[in-house]
Amino acid sequence: MRFQLTDEQQALRAAVRDVVGRRSGPGAWGLVAPHGGAVDAHGPAPLEDAPRLDRDAWLALGELGVFSLCLPEAEGGAGLGLAEAVVVFEELGRALVPGPLIATHRAAGVVPGAATGETVVAAADGSLVEWLDEADVVLPGAEGAVALRSVDPWTPVHRVPAPGRSEPAAVLLTAAEQLGTAARVGELAVQHARTREQFGQPIGAFQAIKHLCAQALVRVEVARAAVYAAAVTGDPVDIAAARLLADEAAVRGARDCLQVHGGMGFTWESEVHLSLKRAWVRARRGGGGTESEELLAAELAGLAG
Repeated sequence: MRFQLTDEQQALRAAVRDVVGRRSGPGAWGLVAPHGGAVDAHGPAPLEDAPRLDRDAWLALGELGVFSLCLPEAEGGAGLGLAEAVVVFEELGRALVPGPLIATHRAAGVVPGAATGETVVAAADGSLVEWLDEADVVLPGAEGAVALRSVDPWTPVHRVPAPGRSEPAAVLLTAAEQLGTAARVGELAVQHARTREQFGQPIGAFQAIKHLCAQALVRVEVARAAVYAAAVTGDPVDIAAARLLADEAAVRGARDCLQVHGGMGFTWESEVHLSLKRAWVRARRGGGGTESEELLAAELAGLAG
């Protein structure tokens, strides 16, 4: 079965990529430190100096229709479905757009102001909640949350004592973000392999580098097929499989991209290290891959029984 994007979905992807592509790096998305200075690539902020969202940037995402995408037209939305949301969130993941995007998107039509970006909504997704201090509303609540030092300096996180289960749609949109990041780091690895020379030739001529790039591409394409298929079927088991494949594609792809870049990839000036850290944080959403693994195991056990 083939899951090809329609002309309308391809146009939507191009439009979102064009808009988010005008901003380069997390700082361009309005992340600022509490003292008012811009958060840049000079290293992680101290725990007490976590970044905060620029509300103008969040409103710009609302104007783009990121949050109202699936709302009925009668309620001011675009009236699109889960498949279109996956296309949009893949591009947001590709560009490493920060903030509680999925939580605010899912709250559109439920929380006033969420659809337009006037209200920032966070969600206690599994055992973690992202951007708690910046949220106007937290669903379903985060009593007793404890701040953690996030591996990703542009994604502050809190641990909540009573984790809940994630909605399938939120799991799928996380997979879409991971897919976007996986595709981006694969492209970065290939670009670097073509331009970086060693021993008088591009490093991409060496077999070990070829294997890393080829494996990254395979993981991306397998994850993409699974994510797109799950967006069409909406089946929780399909979504669980897509989530696991997308997590693997993003994390392993970013690690291999770092390997291709060598020590350069670890520098704060490089996009690669942030891609890996964002993929790590996303992989912990909704109890990490455990919920998806348990769902798949139960399905397989039922089939075997």
